[in-house]
Amino acid sequence: MKLGEVCILTHDVVRLANFYKALLETGNGSDDAVHQTILGEETMLTVFNDGRQKDRAGQNMCLAFTVDDIDKEYQRVVSLGAEIIEPPTARPWGAVSMSFADPDGNIVYLRSFPKL
Repeated sequence: MKLGEVCILTHDVVRLANFYKALLETGNGSDDAVHQTILGEETMLTVFNDGRQKDRAGQNMCLAFTVDDIDKEYQRVVSLGAEIIEPPTARPWGAVSMSFADPDGNIVYLRSFPKL
């Protein structure tokens, strides 16, 4: 079994999709206000307005992306205007990770692993 996609529900598909297109440095040729699919190297990210009320109080999901250069990506995320939750921090298990909030307040982690 393979993970088919990750879908983020939002009230503002265009705003959130544009943020993730910039973050992932890719395009999709769409400005659809209801549903956009963004294809990455390995995973499909969908941004969708299903018409239901969104309430962050029950938020219990985050996204994590693996990157080669965490410091470079940190600077890019700052330039996108994202709210930084934690700057790049070395972890006891060897990874370096950072976290930030996307425009809807969803938590996103970027992480890099040491080269062996």
